[in-house]
Amino acid sequence: MNKSERSGGTMYTDKVMDHFMNPRNVGEIPDPDGVGTVGNPVCGDVMQMFIKVKDDKIADIKFKTFGCGAAIATSSMVTEMVKGKPVGEAVKISNKMVAEALGGLPPQKMHCSNLAADGVQLAIKDFLSKNSKGSKTSASKKQGK
Repeated sequence: MNKSERSGGTMYTDKVMDHFMNPRNVGEIPDPDGVGTVGNPVCGDVMQMFIKVKDDKIADIKFKTFGCGAAIATSSMVTEMVKGKPVGEAVKISNKMVAEALGGLPPQKMHCSNLAADGVQLAIKDFLSKNSKGSKTSASKKQGK
C-alpha cells in the first residue's frame, strides 16, 4: 500500500507521514522578526510560527505545533515552502498550496493547512508591522529620493 492508514480510516500520503514523523524546522527562533499564532477551537490544534527576515527574504522559519499528525505535517511543509523566499512571495502561500505540496489531505484535515498558511501570514504581518515605521530599508529608500 502506497499510503499509510491511521485511526478512523483517515488516509495520509507518504509525504504527510514523512513530515509528521520527521518534521523540519521545529523549535523557536530567539528574538524573531515576526511571530504568528493560530488555533482552531474545534479540534484544539495550535500553531506558532517564528520568522527571521534578512534582505527581505525569509532567512529562517521555525514552528511549534500542538495538534494532530496533519497539523504537524502542514506546519513542517509550510516552513520548507517559504524558507529562502522573498517576503512578498511567502505571504501568498495558501492552504491549497500546502495541501497540494503534501500530496493531498483528507477533507476533514484541510483546516490544518489553513492554520499553517495563516500562521505564516500572521508572522509576516507581525514582521511588517514592526518594520513599517523607521526600518533601515524604509529609511534608506527615503534618503535616496
